[in-house]
Amino acid sequence: DFPRNLFNNSPEGRYCRRATLEKLVGLSPFRLGKGKKSPGRDKTPNGEKGAERRSLLGRMMLLLPEGSPGQTTPEKKKMRRSSEDFSLLQRFNGRRKESLCSVDCGLAEKENGGGDTAKRITFRKLGLGVKVRRASLVEKLNQTEALETPPVAEEVEPAKAKEPLSVLEILNLIHQRDLLTADEHIIELEEECERDNQQSPENGEMRKDGSRKAKDVALLYEALLKELWEVQAEALAARSTHPKLELMVRVIEQEEETDRKWLEAKGGVAEGSGARPRGMKQQWMEAVKKLVSQRLCQCSEGRGSPIPTLMDRLAKRTWEDLCAVKFHLLHAYPKEYEAFRIYLCSYHQGLAQCLAEVVQKSLTVSDLYFLLDWNSNIYQREVLGRSEIASLVSKVQGLGPLLAPETQLSLEEACIAAVEEKIMADMSQELQKAEEKWAQKEAEDSQFCLSSKIIPVLKNHTDKALLITADFGRRMAQCCLTCLAEFLQSFQKKVEKFHEGQAESSLTADSYTSRTIALVNCCPPFRKYVGDLARFGYPESRPMEGQANASLDRVTRLSNCVLTSQLFQNLKPHFHRLMKRKWLNNSDAFCTIMALLSEHDQKLKKMKPEPYEMLVKDLHHGVLTEYIRPLMRVRIICTSSKMRSKMAAKLRSEAQQLQEFFAQLKSSSSWLDTAVPHLAEMIELEDMPAVQMEVGFLAKDFPDVQKKHVSAILDVRGLRNQVQRQNILAVLESLEQTEGEDSPCQGRVFFSRIPTSEVSCVRVKVQHLSHVGHACLSRLRWRPRRRRQQQQ
Repeated sequence: DFPRNLFNNSPEGRYCRRATLEKLVGLSPFRLGKGKKSPGRDKTPNGEKGAERRSLLGRMMLLLPEGSPGQTTPEKKKMRRSSEDFSLLQRFNGRRKESLCSVDCGLAEKENGGGDTAKRITFRKLGLGVKVRRASLVEKLNQTEALETPPVAEEVEPAKAKEPLSVLEILNLIHQRDLLTADEHIIELEEECERDNQQSPENGEMRKDGSRKAKDVALLYEALLKELWEVQAEALAARSTHPKLELMVRVIEQEEETDRKWLEAKGGVAEGSGARPRGMKQQWMEAVKKLVSQRLCQCSEGRGSPIPTLMDRLAKRTWEDLCAVKFHLLHAYPKEYEAFRIYLCSYHQGLAQCLAEVVQKSLTVSDLYFLLDWNSNIYQREVLGRSEIASLVSKVQGLGPLLAPETQLSLEEACIAAVEEKIMADMSQELQKAEEKWAQKEAEDSQFCLSSKIIPVLKNHTDKALLITADFGRRMAQCCLTCLAEFLQSFQKKVEKFHEGQAESSLTADSYTSRTIALVNCCPPFRKYVGDLARFGYPESRPMEGQANASLDRVTRLSNCVLTSQLFQNLKPHFHRLMKRKWLNNSDAFCTIMALLSEHDQKLKKMKPEPYEMLVKDLHHGVLTEYIRPLMRVRIICTSSKMRSKMAAKLRSEAQQLQEFFAQLKSSSSWLDTAVPHLAEMIELEDMPAVQMEVGFLAKDFPDVQKKHVSAILDVRGLRNQVQRQNILAVLESLEQTEGEDSPCQGRVFFSRIPTSEVSCVRVKVQHLSHVGHACLSRLRWRPRRRRQQQQ
């Protein structure tokens, strides 16, 4: 092993041992070592620290004997090294090895009593760790005794004057990223500059030198900041723990502490002329914003990219960088820095700026929807709401929206205007195509369903708007309702034109029926969607809703009228064969009517429920009207009680079939089913008071029945007795005087639309009624209301 006490007996030995490894690698006076110095190496054997250590050439000058060329007396001056070290190298030109060897030999001779050249060890051997000769046992004992002797107190040498680093050396430290040490020396240089300015403010030479130093300080700070922010950028881009990031934070802390001390020295007031305070923490925040802006701009390099692709890249970059801050950067910053909040706010502001630039471009409807949705939903869901960072994001307050409220409103209005223009053009074009196909023989009925093409387009717009904001959804619904009301008016006119031109059309009856059913089937979906749009609550929606429903009602009535007219054109010849003597004995006409009704109903099954119910209601009313019409024309007169009974039974049987048929069709006009049974009872009953009572029942169920209708039935009954006829007709007058307008059947209209034959009747007074007739009327007046409703 290398003996530790080899140079203990000589003070100069310290220099020899220290020179072996530290300075032989390079003799440049500016080389002080690389990287960050460990705490154990800060102190040299002779008590020098850091910048106080002299260069190798400086030490050699101290060891030169007197009279040697180039010897000078060392001066203790705190001057920053510049070019004098280069002149020092010139003094040793050609004598480097000789000087080192002479110093080595001289020290060895002093230590060993002189002349023992066998134990001389050169600096090169010491530097290479050459193994020396093993000591003998006697020598080891002598060394042990020497160690046991009490140590001789050494004289404490006075501390060497600290030698500041030159500007180039500090710059070299910055480039080597020994940032904390470099910052310490910059602070020292800045303090030195400030002292010089205070000591000789009027000295021109000193002022010039101070100005040069101030420029040096500014340039060094510029280089330091550049290196600091490069470390910051590398740490964020690496998405892993960066070795120099904590060093950067320590530099910021050191600068902040220097600012605090400077302000305390100035009494808390910052002078306008001084460079302090530098506000390194604030500069760090600005650097974060600049870095974030640069990283977001990298996502916008592709100018030809669609807006959704660009925004997706921005969202991905933001989320990935914020995750990197949380998992790899956050631990390096003190808690009071709120590093995650600074990064989050910087990205938020950067995205807001990018979004503001995007909205200035020419945007389509799809782009407007996407930007509004990205601002309101996607950004919150895909960036801020991610589980990896949501816990930290929730602690940050006051982020605000990316787009300003007025910008948001402007985009919404632009979107609504663009949508209105687009859907009106699309709906008009679709209606024009449909109109051309209505008159084509080979066209399929499925091609006429405009609702299946128009409603999805409108619904798509309202659904998108509702997902963005509720207010935007309501305004978009109002826009769609207005457009739909105008479209339905055009649709109504086109349908009317189609039916008017059917006389000149070459369509068959079946094709015409199927086309009509297809057109009327468009109304229920349109009506339902109009109600959905009107339910958003705007008062302006009510007029538009009424206008749209009025157009749909006209289309439905017109189509139902066409369908019922086609049916009754086939039914009327068979209705004319009813209520005759041949009918009384033959049911062929009625069977044909029922067969046609069933056949026509199969075609009507293709209709939607809403227009189908209206059509069945109209059909029910029309069939019974046509059935009773021949009876009111008195085509048959019963001459006997047997004939009356037979006719009444015939009427009840056919009325029952009609009732069952329309019950299967789920007709809502079931109150019509009692008309024919009442008439059958009036024909069959023999007792006049019973006939009067039946007339009363008929008048209760059908308030619009008139005397001419009752007289026609009496004629069919064959009743010629004028007194009996007058008593029966007087029932109607009595009921007209006593019946109030609040009757549940008051709004029913049926008999008033049925014409009758001319029948001469004598007007009678109520006094002419028999005692039994009065009793029947009283019974009609006081019949319980519940029973009336059950019979209705």
